Amino acid sequence: MKNIALTAFTCAVLLIGNSCKKVDNYDGPTETLKGSIIDAGTKQNVQSEVSGDNGSGTRIKLLEISWSDTPTPLYLATKQDGTYTNTKVFAATYKMIAEGAFVPMDLAGNDQTKTVDVKGGTTTVDFTVEPFLRVDWVGQPVINADGSVSIQVTVTRGTSNPSFQQNIINLALFVCPYEYAGNNNYDSRYSNVLTYSGTTGNAIVGQTITLTSKPLPKKDWFLRVGSRIAYGTNRYNYSTIQMVTIK
Repeated sequence: MKNIALTAFTCAVLLIGNSCKKVDNYDGPTETLKGSIIDAGTKQNVQSEVSGDNGSGTRIKLLEISWSDTPTPLYLATKQDGTYTNTKVFAATYKMIAEGAFVPMDLAGNDQTKTVDVKGGTTTVDFTVEPFLRVDWVGQPVINADGSVSIQVTVTRGTSNPSFQQNIINLALFVCPYEYAGNNNYDSRYSNVLTYSGTTGNAIVGQTITLTSKPLPKKDWFLRVGSRIAYGTNRYNYSTIQMVTIK
């Protein structure tokens, strides 16, 4: 009798265990989503920081609307050169928008949010934006006798929209021992970060500005110039990156 009861109890436990087990029948994320963030005026990629969901640089916001009208946002990281690629995206319908140091794309009356079906392998979605500022090199970096480096740049407005022409608050020469130079990755011992108050910084617009680093140790260094306005999260607009070798 005891053996019969024990057998019955064991079978009941097994049945309960099997009934509670969930089987994941969903395919993993295998779609590729890629694209570029393009300056509407120059048709060049908008330079940024390596970013993620922290909002410091450019990021791609995804809202999966296949199953919900109020989805939780997902974010894709972008690269410094204004491109993004993610090879692990679920096939679905998304609302997409780029967020960064440019005129917001979800303005009331001028909403540029894109609705995209991501499926079939690779989906390319580009965004055309108006950056707050454009930062361009003038000539090549000059290595001085003491090992410091002098550079020249111009800073211009990237949009004619007066609502996004706030005061310029910083101009910075970021110096980094790695290629990922920017406000989120630089050596403060050698970089040169200028801060402006009020309307003072606006005087640099359209001018050729010279910045000089502190004397650098002998090795390869990566240089990048950034500037930003007093708007939102105060994201930087950037130049491209240049490398110098101190011998």
